[in-house]
Amino acid sequence: MGVMSGTSVDAIDVVLADWRNPKQPVLLASISHAWPDELRADILQLAAGEHDSIDKLGQLDRRIAITTAEACLSCLAQTDLPASAVSAIGFHGQTVRHRPDMTPAFTLQIGDPNTLAELTGIAVINDFRRRDMAAGGQGAPLVPAFHEQLFAETGKNIV
Repeated sequence: MGVMSGTSVDAIDVVLADWRNPKQPVLLASISHAWPDELRADILQLAAGEHDSIDKLGQLDRRIAITTAEACLSCLAQTDLPASAVSAIGFHGQTVRHRPDMTPAFTLQIGDPNTLAELTGIAVINDFRRRDMAAGGQGAPLVPAFHEQLFAETGKNIV
């Protein structure tokens, strides 16, 4: 299961896919789950630097995870699969700061993966954007790996 929410904070997009054949994953279900208006406004305020506080950050961290769990469970409900059939949820969180051009560069995503795991009963893989930046990347490590996995063929150029 993969989760994505962009800096526009318009929705949480969730996909459930079967990757047993890595060259031909099968889409099992997907959902676009709108952020509740109040939560969206709070995220945008924090991302804009308004009302910055550790308390606000901590509360949003949990609220984002709770809403993401709702989206994941709604997506899963489109199938006949139990949560135990899902290997993991890939969850980068909600970006509230992304500064790849600062020295040192940093990115900050919130959304408590522990809460998400508890509410869904599914293991959560997270924090890959910061790891990519620590390794010198721009914080988007999965796109090149995904493209290579699905499209790479020796001796063939693909656009």
